[in-house]
Amino acid sequence: MTGIVERYDIPEQLFWLRGTRSGPPVEYDSATGLWNVYGYQEAHQILGDPATFSSDTMRVVPKGVIPEDEFSLEGFITQLDPPEHGKLRKLVSSAFTRKVVADLEPRIAAITHELLDAARERGGLELVTDLAYPLPVIVIAELLGVPAGDRALFKRWADALFQRDAKISLNEPSEARKQEMQATLKPWKEMSAYLADHAEERRRQPRADLLTRLVEAEVDGERLPARQVVNFAIVLLLAGHITTTMLLGNTVLCLDAFPEQQEKVRADRTLVPAAIEESLRLFTPFAALGRSTMREAELGGVTIPADKLVMVWLGAANRDPRQFPDPDAFSPGRDPNPHLAFGRGIHFCLGAPLARLEGRVAMNILLDRFDPLRVDPADPVKFIPTPTMAGVRRLSLA
Repeated sequence: MTGIVERYDIPEQLFWLRGTRSGPPVEYDSATGLWNVYGYQEAHQILGDPATFSSDTMRVVPKGVIPEDEFSLEGFITQLDPPEHGKLRKLVSSAFTRKVVADLEPRIAAITHELLDAARERGGLELVTDLAYPLPVIVIAELLGVPAGDRALFKRWADALFQRDAKISLNEPSEARKQEMQATLKPWKEMSAYLADHAEERRRQPRADLLTRLVEAEVDGERLPARQVVNFAIVLLLAGHITTTMLLGNTVLCLDAFPEQQEKVRADRTLVPAAIEESLRLFTPFAALGRSTMREAELGGVTIPADKLVMVWLGAANRDPRQFPDPDAFSPGRDPNPHLAFGRGIHFCLGAPLARLEGRVAMNILLDRFDPLRVDPADPVKFIPTPTMAGVRRLSLA
């Protein structure tokens, strides 16, 4: 990995990419007030025990940081625990079945070719702007039922929410936390209003799309409140494209950094899915997620008190040498490869099959059209500054 660090100038905040950690698997950070989990077994345990490690992290955020009259995570499925989580997840799980996703393959291939043709006419390919961002946005927008032509809006909102370099901390001065929250509220409100308008339209004129399904859905005999519909739609729109955007960029980086592996994958396309899985392990897109302890918990030889915020560093766990031999190597033949990039348990990523399909189709077409698939050395790779995300925001191909 040293070569990758030097080659792409990987930011220091992506510490798990800069060599294997030597510290304990679980540590308390007094500076931030967070418990950090870096080990694979420990992360695996947390994700499989929602009764102890709740997804509702807002419950341990200091009062006053979040203006509850302006910001609500009601219906935000990533923040829910059983039984509410299971009821909401069931509403849209049928939209992501293996058959439904497989049927999208021709459309994904057509969009990929259209985007690459347009880039060629412009005289070059910047992977994120020209393909890795628009491809999954168009697909999820069409599924959800919002205009794919509004993707510049979606990108502005996603960038404002995610492409921030603020460090996660419970101990920052209250004024600093409030300023950070205010910077988040504006794009959140705009996105909420946009999706609320589309949801209201579906109430008047239903269509065959995911948004109509949410508007018409019933849980325990009652329709979802309007705010829940909007928040659920936000999750689908954002999570439905960001992971694939990072996955594509990261996989191209790996194939560029390890040309001998690129040649193997190019010669045997059955290795493309394995290359994507290894990229997910090595360059985990959503590299950290939060949990809050419902009770005192023993983990990695230490005791975490109740009502504490726990950061699970999936990026570090996926490179734990106790689980993955030679963790710094990019090895598409790695078997087994039980990475946690899509999570585990009840919150396993609902869109994982779609992200994998989009990745496989796009990577095969890129390998067909670019030989070799090579990062332009004259245009340095730029990384997303967010400490909990590992992905590129600019990557030009030679």
